[in-house]
Amino acid sequence: MTERKQKNLKPKSMLWLVAALAWPTMLEQLMQTAVQYVDTVMVSTLGDGATAAVGSTTTVNWLVNSTISAIGVGFLAYISQAFGRGEDDKARRASAQSILAVLVVGTVFSALTMGLSGVVPVMMRVAPEIRSAASGYFFILYSTTLFRTANIIFGTVLRAAGDTKRPMIAGVLMNLVNVVLNYFLIYPTRESVIFGKTVTLHGAGWGINGAAAASAIAFACGGILLTVCLYKHKKISFKGYSIKPDASVLKPCLRVAFPNMLQRFLISFGYVAFASMINSLGQASTTAHTVANTVESAFYIPGWGLQTAAATIAGNAWGADDRNKIKNLVKTTSFVEAGLMIITGTALFFTAPLLVGLFSKDAEVIGLGGTVLKMVALSEPFYGIAIVLEGVMQGVGNTKTPFWFNVAGMWGIRILGTFIATQFCGGGLVSAWAFMIGHNVFLFISFLLLHITGKWQPKRAPQLPETQKHGD
Repeated sequence: MTERKQKNLKPKSMLWLVAALAWPTMLEQLMQTAVQYVDTVMVSTLGDGATAAVGSTTTVNWLVNSTISAIGVGFLAYISQAFGRGEDDKARRASAQSILAVLVVGTVFSALTMGLSGVVPVMMRVAPEIRSAASGYFFILYSTTLFRTANIIFGTVLRAAGDTKRPMIAGVLMNLVNVVLNYFLIYPTRESVIFGKTVTLHGAGWGINGAAAASAIAFACGGILLTVCLYKHKKISFKGYSIKPDASVLKPCLRVAFPNMLQRFLISFGYVAFASMINSLGQASTTAHTVANTVESAFYIPGWGLQTAAATIAGNAWGADDRNKIKNLVKTTSFVEAGLMIITGTALFFTAPLLVGLFSKDAEVIGLGGTVLKMVALSEPFYGIAIVLEGVMQGVGNTKTPFWFNVAGMWGIRILGTFIATQFCGGGLVSAWAFMIGHNVFLFISFLLLHITGKWQPKRAPQLPETQKHGD
């Protein structure tokens, strides 16, 4: 392989490069969060019981989505490094292998989620009176898991190729479909006065099942659109390449993906355990926790957008063996992330009770939700930097160290602390969120110290394995 000349981008140039990759992902996340807000508001009109039923399985959704996303991280590292080395053929071969990954993973998770839909609410210690509703919602939501898998993995493949705009467009379309269908599927046919005239608004009246059906159809639309986008993409299309298992691609992808998948599985399972303990505190705590999570998600958008950009740029730079570019990337993204998260954290602190009030009129829910959101607002800059630094490590293929940090923080601080506080010391939602914040601060300190020492980087940029010519 020909050696490439290293280019140490100036801070301003790096800033523009990061912004170009990050803003579509941020907009996509913003749209998803806006729709999540709308979903929660529309469901909340059915009562706090409906909100609790929908929110009670949210952490299981995270478990499924994050495990699928981990597969995407393996492809992201491989493809971004291949492009960094100028080995476009290997990147396209990996794109074809992502088809196989979607078919296998999507089928497995379809069987698991739909088959366990009746068990999940019991496992989550959901109140008996809303278990049936929660089970029905979960089953419908995961009826299009194959398309959900395509949406996640193909979106990551496109981002690895530096294309964050097409996943953004697909995300916007998906969310618009979700909102429109929510309107027609949740509510029954009713009369409404619009501009002084009485108008009949038709609806299916399916309640929370309507919300689940709207989301399932939206995921199907997003998955189909991203499949077409990937097929037609000039840079990363899988057209003409075999989807038969290719060990030379799958092994390095899985080597990166497996620790991340195990990490996400254990972290998400930790979220399940965390939510289960909160559900045991009663409906008010469950609703407040659900609403607070929904509100909080909007304020992490800068972190996730910058993480995507950092992972892609780091992978390209590592493939080109440009360590100076990676150092510049870490400095730029950390500085920008800290500034953005200070702004969003301040906004969250002062608007917390008002935002919770959008989703519930119950005074206890507003009080609990507002309190925990003010607490977490203070930790946002710390967690945001940890997110970005982890993204850089994903790009260079180091997923083992983040695995240990995240598992130790989740189970050693959040779960153990919450278990002791809520089950033995009479603590409530506030104490649970205090340990959650402790977990976030632990990640910040761990990742920061690791990057300062420089021990997070592999000793040398790995050579991607040689492959046969495509079409064989």
